[in-house]
Amino acid sequence: MNYETRLKAEDGVAVSGDLSGAGDPAPARKSRRRTIIIFALIGLALAIAAYFLMRGDAPAPPAESQLPVVSVLQPGRETVAGQISATGTLAARRELPVGVVGEGGRVLSVPVEQGQWVKQGQVLAVIDRSVQSQQAQSSAAQIQVAQADANLAQANLDRALQLVERGFISKADVDRLTATRDAAAARVRVSQAQYRELQARNARLNIVAPAAGLVLMRNVEPGQTVGGGSAPLFSIAKGGEMELMAKLGEGDLAKISAGVAAEVTPVGTDRVFAGQVWQVEPTIDPTNRQGTARVSLAYAPELRPGGFASVVIKSGTVVAPVLPESAIMSDEKGDYVFIVNKDDKVVRRTVKQGAVTAQGIIVAEGLNGTERVILRAGGFVNPGETVKPVKPRS
Repeated sequence: MNYETRLKAEDGVAVSGDLSGAGDPAPARKSRRRTIIIFALIGLALAIAAYFLMRGDAPAPPAESQLPVVSVLQPGRETVAGQISATGTLAARRELPVGVVGEGGRVLSVPVEQGQWVKQGQVLAVIDRSVQSQQAQSSAAQIQVAQADANLAQANLDRALQLVERGFISKADVDRLTATRDAAAARVRVSQAQYRELQARNARLNIVAPAAGLVLMRNVEPGQTVGGGSAPLFSIAKGGEMELMAKLGEGDLAKISAGVAAEVTPVGTDRVFAGQVWQVEPTIDPTNRQGTARVSLAYAPELRPGGFASVVIKSGTVVAPVLPESAIMSDEKGDYVFIVNKDDKVVRRTVKQGAVTAQGIIVAEGLNGTERVILRAGGFVNPGETVKPVKPRS
């Protein structure tokens, strides 16, 4: 029995075996500390794993360099001239149909063509008047006969007046000769009136221009027989003045009045013609709920009656945001734009388009001008997507 065994025995504890070093507490404390650290690390790992498991499959937010870059514009509010766009048909402002005024006859010649300018009273078609000329000559001869009878009646009356003083002719004979003289003078006037009537009829045989203007239609040829009541043979634009008959809705008609300026562009040409509204018709077509604004135009070869043209009519001023055409999109739900909110996320905004101006498209409803509107990348982003907005280069 060694010293350690004896010591424990004295304390009432039986210890057997080699106990050298077993009584030192330092190794036991180190072992416990190591165990605690291992369990702490395992718990931390489990906590991290649980965190990611709770997040599910949510992707990590993209880096700023990976965000879509979009150009944005704050349009503000601009004062622009209000405009109403419409389409319509070109026509002569005052179209004069010209037909047969007299009894008509066979056409001898037609000295004018379509597109030719004519003066007031200029002959458009010559009608055969051979028979009428003979009638006029006969009427002129009747005047001479009546005048001869009137001269004879006056001479007889003059002689009777000289003889009545001598008592050779009675007062009754003088009265009879006076009546004969008056009747002869009346027949002279009747013959003269008949002659002038024939002259007027003959003058109406030729078809003449009632006013100066441009010949739009010629519907007669030499050798053709025409008569009163037939369809018009010519059509003349008085003074060559033209107009556009623009079709507008009731709301647009209420915004304009006579005298406002307008710009007309005929189909097939890029030339713009200045005009002004000279009449807003007071009636509305009940079938399509549209009315007509008539825009007067000066003559130009490109303005052909019956042609189609577009018109922009001025309608005061408008204060509203103006956007380029690329910023506004449309689908089955209507017109809309994409804006970027304060969190740099894309938001769809429904808008209502106004008139198209040289500066862009007026946004009548949907924007107040302070929004950041996506200009050109709207078709490549989706609502709710995070983007990187940049201002376009000037």
